[in-house]
Amino acid sequence: MDPAISALCERYRVDRRVVDFVSGEHGHYVDGERLAVTGETLDVGEPSTGRLLTRIASGTAADIDAAVTAARRALTTGAWAVMRPNERQRVLLSLADLIERDARVIAEIETLDNGKALGPCIEMDVLGGADLLRYMAGFATRIEGATREVSAPGEHVAMTLREPVGVVAAIVPWNWPFNMAMWKIAAPLAAGCTIVLKPAQQTSLSMLYFTRLCEEAGLPPGVLNVVVGRGGVIGDALAGHPGVSKVSFTGSTPVGRQVGAAAGRALSPVTLELGGKSPMIAFADADLAALAESTRFSVFFNAGQVCSAGSRLYVHRSRFDEAVEFLVRVARSLRLRPGLDPECDMGPVVSAGQRDSILRYFDAGREEGAGFACGGDAPAGEGYFVKPTVMTASDNRLRVVQEEIFGPALVVLPFDDEDEALALANDNEYALAGSVWTKDLDRALRCVRRLEAGSVWVNAHDLVDSAMPFGGFKSSGFGKDMGPEQLAHFLRTKAVWFQVGAGEG
Repeated sequence: MDPAISALCERYRVDRRVVDFVSGEHGHYVDGERLAVTGETLDVGEPSTGRLLTRIASGTAADIDAAVTAARRALTTGAWAVMRPNERQRVLLSLADLIERDARVIAEIETLDNGKALGPCIEMDVLGGADLLRYMAGFATRIEGATREVSAPGEHVAMTLREPVGVVAAIVPWNWPFNMAMWKIAAPLAAGCTIVLKPAQQTSLSMLYFTRLCEEAGLPPGVLNVVVGRGGVIGDALAGHPGVSKVSFTGSTPVGRQVGAAAGRALSPVTLELGGKSPMIAFADADLAALAESTRFSVFFNAGQVCSAGSRLYVHRSRFDEAVEFLVRVARSLRLRPGLDPECDMGPVVSAGQRDSILRYFDAGREEGAGFACGGDAPAGEGYFVKPTVMTASDNRLRVVQEEIFGPALVVLPFDDEDEALALANDNEYALAGSVWTKDLDRALRCVRRLEAGSVWVNAHDLVDSAMPFGGFKSSGFGKDMGPEQLAHFLRTKAVWFQVGAGEG
């Protein structure tokens, strides 16, 4: 381990199990076996120092093929294929218990790998994943078909059966490595599917640790397989594999288009949870102090690497300057620290490439005439930190208004009336989420109906719960994660007919 990372771990008393785990090279997990690293490897960096953390295998199409083969075998002939619904339920509940037991270990791995603040990572990423497993476990024993009264000639008994869709390809982003993996794993396991999961190459470690918990919980070999490596190599191979029955992807819209195309060629149904440029609309009666405070856990949470972050704020012109003052106060109060630091409010972004992409957007904003109320650059020193940034603009066509920056950046624009606010908010290719800030219930209901977004919050932003579906419209994708709506994506319906009296003489 690099001396700078060793010093970081010692300073913040990182669990020895974490240090030992991240120190070695990491291969794939296929058919219940941890495969040794052979051939090419990929470097994994630690974002707060910029130093080498570890190396992972660089997977190939052959690795994907082996994982899909193992998953299909487990689906059709293994212990999982004959496991009763209540037994599947017990496995999921056991997994949730084990995640809670090792929550800090998982979160410390995640923080070293991704850079995010440790406290929120434990509470939201890790324990939120355990909550979702428990929620979906409840559906394992509640999968139902139906009998139907049919009008075909003769006498019949007709019914439907709900069966697991098959092998699921799950492709997970780097901004929420563990939590998003649970979003992709919990529902298909409850339905009885098997899974091949590809983590992001930057952040594969927490899922590789999770496979240990799967073994301890009694998940049979081949039910969950993890293949690591470059998305452009193994992501496409997985999404387009003929042995895959369903693709579930979370990531950027450009990559989502590629994944969707690969799945389409294989005739696999696909769920795409993609990018966002989510608007917040603050009317003249809005509680601006509450709105500004909400940006801590939306715009600036996880260093702004949140697809549903309220990164566009439209404020009634009469309160525009006041709103900017509140927002700057919050942004300047955020303490930038390594994610392991208990005083960390905002950690680094995931990589040098991501930091540089954000800074290029700031340069574009300056060139196009955006104002900078605070931030707009990176602090001096090691690591991939970016200052919390509040921009102002009057033109909805600016790139910093229209495009997903995916960093700690908010742009604020004025409006004069409700129709203008909604027109500006809907004038974007994305439609993942949005929020409305007003004390007027009638206005709030009008805006909820007219705002183009898969999730809409009133006087809040970025609330998430296992019972509520999440997913967007337009270029933000289609299909839902979480909630009872998600389960349907991992079940297929079979129509069954019985001819009554056909064998009588």
